[in-house]
Amino acid sequence: MSDLLWQKPGVRVDAQIQSFLAGDDVLLDREFFLHDIAASRAHAQGLQRIGMLTSDELAGLERELTALAEDFRSGAFVLDARFEDGHSAIEARLTERLGDAGRRIHAGRSRNDQILVATRLWLKDKLALVQALCREVAGIALDRAEAEASIPMPGYTHLQRAVVSSAGMWWAGWAEAFIDDAQRATDTRAWVDANPLGTAAGYGVNLPLDRGHTTEALGFARMQVSPLYAQLSRGKFEIAALETLGSAMLDLRRLAWDLSVFTTAEYGFVRLPSQYTTGSSIMPNKRNPDVVELMRGTYASVAAARSEIEHLLSLPGGYHRDLQISKGALFHGFGKGLAALALLPDLLRNLDWNVDRMREALDPSMYATDLAVDLAREGVPFREAYKQASDPAKWAEGDPSASLAARVSPGGAGDMRLTELRRRLANPSSSA
Repeated sequence: MSDLLWQKPGVRVDAQIQSFLAGDDVLLDREFFLHDIAASRAHAQGLQRIGMLTSDELAGLERELTALAEDFRSGAFVLDARFEDGHSAIEARLTERLGDAGRRIHAGRSRNDQILVATRLWLKDKLALVQALCREVAGIALDRAEAEASIPMPGYTHLQRAVVSSAGMWWAGWAEAFIDDAQRATDTRAWVDANPLGTAAGYGVNLPLDRGHTTEALGFARMQVSPLYAQLSRGKFEIAALETLGSAMLDLRRLAWDLSVFTTAEYGFVRLPSQYTTGSSIMPNKRNPDVVELMRGTYASVAAARSEIEHLLSLPGGYHRDLQISKGALFHGFGKGLAALALLPDLLRNLDWNVDRMREALDPSMYATDLAVDLAREGVPFREAYKQASDPAKWAEGDPSASLAARVSPGGAGDMRLTELRRRLANPSSSA
């Protein structure tokens, strides 16, 4: 490991203690390294604008930062145990190539400032991906809702057969859910889109840093003005981002539960694409919906990440080293959640309904609600209509198509308002 920036003369660095302090920084910072390089470039430009670097020094730094990014992408440069973390690796590389000009890159910054801006840029990218995936899922669900609006299937309450529903209604429910999830990702991304670069360790520095330039250069919507708030927002913004991902994961979990139930032999409503199932290691007759089951379970990783960061935040104001631990939670929560969410679009495109099994599952009791409403429409008080319709002797085989067509309350099978949902998907509002 290269010399530590903060190391004092005559003070021995204990290897075991330093290993504990560094934690998994080197491994985790690989995830944020390219963002740290981008922020270092913007910071160098800002230093040149206030006379801390010459034009030639800036040109050299930008050249070497570009080379470092390319070497990192290609594997020619590896962020490993030679370095304390990603920031020290950048400074070491620039110093090796440029001498004193490389050492100047840290002027007006703290290591906390560096990871704060790198993770903020990373969060923006991840939230944009959450939004894109949710929009894709919503679009697929809307298309299938329209195409399969008239396919009847049982509708359940309390896991019991309740009324006649349709594949179209099932799809429309998930479409609106993921439209909301996409909107939440848009809004959260706009909220966290604030530049903390130049706030140092939470109290600013004795330099007229051009924070307006770095805000524009890094594509932030606004500058996070207060250095103290930059510290207070660390963890709070991450929790909000994980909650946003968690909204989509909660919907994914319930969707996966439906598929888990519908693919059982007892239901047999859905056939999954073969690549989403695996063979049993002991039962040669079985194909297991392992992908769906792991999708169902992945919300736990996102919830755990959120909880881990929340428990870090019982801190007074200012920067605290405890916050270093939030990087791992953030990485693992988004890593697990996005991996599961990314598999959902193709699964939804390619699953098949077993139409005959769904129609066979419709029994006369499932038209009782229709009968009660019909009686009420004829003037029978609803309590009396309910009583009459609960008598099995009055049940008869119904027409599922007629039942669905009669469900004309807005959003019901007879008036699903898919155009409204398409309008929302095409023109999401934004708080940016």
